[in-house]
Amino acid sequence: PLRLDIKRKLTARSDRVKSVDLHPTEPWMLASLYNGSVCVWNHETQVNKHSSSLMLTTCTMKINNSKRNLYLWDWEKKWSCSQVFEGHTHYVMQIVINPKDNNQFASASLDRTIKVWQLGSSSPNFTLEGHEKGVNCIDYYSGGDKPYLISGADDRLVKIWDYQNKTCVQTLEGHAQNVSCVSFHPELPIIITGSEDGTVRIWHSSTYRLESTLNYGMERVWCVCGLRGSNNVALGYDEGSIIIKLGREEPAMSMDTSGKIIWAKHSEVQQANLKAMGDTEIKDGERLPLAVKDMGSCEIYPQTIQHNPNGRFVVVCGDGEYIIYTAMALRNKSFGSAQEFVWAHDSSEYAIRESNSVVKIFKNFKEKKSFKPDFGAEGIYGGFLLGVRSVNGLAFYDWENTELIRRIEIQPKHIFWSDSGELVCIATEDSFFILRYLSEKVAASQENNEGVTEDGIEDAFEVCGEIQEVVKTGLWVGDCFIYTSSVNRLNYFVGGEIVTIAHLDRTMYLLGYIPKDDRLYLGDKELNIVSYSLLVSVLEYQTAVMRRDFGMADKVLPTIPKEQRTRVAHFLEKQGFKQQALAVSSDSEHRFELALQLGELKIAYQLAVEAESEQKWKQLAELAISKCQFSLAQECLHHAQDYGGLLLLATASGNAAMVGKLAEGAERDGKNNVAFMTYFLQGK
Repeated sequence: PLRLDIKRKLTARSDRVKSVDLHPTEPWMLASLYNGSVCVWNHETQVNKHSSSLMLTTCTMKINNSKRNLYLWDWEKKWSCSQVFEGHTHYVMQIVINPKDNNQFASASLDRTIKVWQLGSSSPNFTLEGHEKGVNCIDYYSGGDKPYLISGADDRLVKIWDYQNKTCVQTLEGHAQNVSCVSFHPELPIIITGSEDGTVRIWHSSTYRLESTLNYGMERVWCVCGLRGSNNVALGYDEGSIIIKLGREEPAMSMDTSGKIIWAKHSEVQQANLKAMGDTEIKDGERLPLAVKDMGSCEIYPQTIQHNPNGRFVVVCGDGEYIIYTAMALRNKSFGSAQEFVWAHDSSEYAIRESNSVVKIFKNFKEKKSFKPDFGAEGIYGGFLLGVRSVNGLAFYDWENTELIRRIEIQPKHIFWSDSGELVCIATEDSFFILRYLSEKVAASQENNEGVTEDGIEDAFEVCGEIQEVVKTGLWVGDCFIYTSSVNRLNYFVGGEIVTIAHLDRTMYLLGYIPKDDRLYLGDKELNIVSYSLLVSVLEYQTAVMRRDFGMADKVLPTIPKEQRTRVAHFLEKQGFKQQALAVSSDSEHRFELALQLGELKIAYQLAVEAESEQKWKQLAELAISKCQFSLAQECLHHAQDYGGLLLLATASGNAAMVGKLAEGAERDGKNNVAFMTYFLQGK
């Protein structure tokens, strides 16, 4: 099955709705009502933005020899009637213009016929007959090469017509009353039909299988509207209108490690190559000017596309099937039925979820093992271990022998493994966890059978952190986890710290990271590709620090530009490596704070001299006193003109000469209280 998610986004109660439309860019639905009003609803805020009463004018058509005519009006010529089309013998219920030929249109009539016309000719090109009662609605198929029309009638039937061969290719039965609206969805491989029986039916546009029946209890259905580039569908009823969202928002696209991007546009597969841009200047967040190459048509409707780890193969999944192609030429390598498909860390291995109880593992395109996970298989996840989700939680299995490694009580949405297999991110509905996989302890437990319970190996994982953020898409670069969040931020997580790379203006999906470009690539649902700068040297340095490999960190440091050093220093400080942070930071404020924390008097003194700030001299004086460096403290307090502090230091240390010098300075600078006290102490 298509496995279309269907969610209701808006329910707008009103009088009978006779027509609906969706705005191409704003979150608005327009509904025209039988009572003459027009409403505009915002489906994000659920608010009726505007409602106005219009005087609806009706044009009485000339009746000539019992024929009903169609009229073409030219608004640029003051609404003059430029053409009359004659042929129907009853009311015309709807006309649609052919999206592939704007000079051609079709009409549906209660005379039981559909007629196809050409602008410039007053009589029809041909007539399609087959409905036993009046035809209420029609629509043209806009995708691919099929020359198809769809019609719905009072005989409760939906018919698909080939308007080139002038034949009916399929009849859809199931509605219990008149069919009032029909639509080929502009994006998805589905047909949507509405009826006076109160139901909306969703059919597969290739197999004509009934996928879903919707009944929202709002009486008769009168109209339907889909929108290209959107998953939203508007429906009009006797008692109001509804917007539903169909299918995945996430586009079917994938990028290999070399920068070749493959995506699906309807059933057509296309490729773009980042290398082909040459030396084109790239700005963060701007659409990349990619040349697109057609790879051919896919036999199934692609809902997901995914390269294997080495990029040689790509799998297309949809309609409960998968096809593995060679990535270069899109040649069919293998195929089969599956609810889900995932690649292993090993590029030659993959798994399919055949049903809610059976998972099969393949190696080099041959079935290696079939097994039934103990608690069922509601979902599977690829990577270093094979993840299987059940209603009870998540279980990780060894790819080689399907041995249970660890069962965790968690319901994941996504699982992302690092290339090394040491780290894994498990993302749930409202947060994500970073775990470390302890492969050595797993191997030891498997060998001596110690620490093994019914839930697997107890020490298989250790938790590195839980973050209360929703991960939409993610990937690892070294030990840094890069992800897009539910609030459209592009972040990375490393060592307990979250760094924001960019605030995105729309929902974007991570494609990959290319180290030699120092750039991260993302795509949106309209298949626009953008990129953001992210220095591989910074990520390598942070990864080396997380692994406590300071030799490697010191080698990488010279390759990090000066303007990025402070970010790295803050990271080091958060990890508790303040001495290294002081050596790396290029921000004088940050260095002064670190020098104070570390008791580095010489470095703090030099920075205070450069800054000439009273506040810094006072802070340094406090540190000097705590270290019994009284002469330095005295100098700092003089620079800070802190006479109260100098008086305390001079009297506490019994330094008569200092008291005398302080008296003169205080009197000169008008600090009369301190001057009086110092003279008084000296008996002057």
